[in-house]
Amino acid sequence: MIKIYYFGFLKEILSIEEEQIEWSEGNSETLLTLLRSRSSFWAESLSEQNIFRIAINKKIIYQTTPIIPGDEVAILPPVTGG
Repeated sequence: MIKIYYFGFLKEILSIEEEQIEWSEGNSETLLTLLRSRSSFWAESLSEQNIFRIAINKKIIYQTTPIIPGDEVAILPPVTGG
């Protein structure tokens, strides 16, 4: 089982803040493929055209990274500041 947190515009458009899913093994790309397979809306929302980052256990990743049961994954929009 892994826990996924959604932030920013993804939380709003997907109408979900967090969830737990069964997970045995895979990586960040496997997770995105799984989430995108839920519907065309999910696929579009998590497409590469939308800018977002993935954090695993509070560390932002920049390449495909293994995810193991018990990990916490966050899907984050870009942060802007002034």
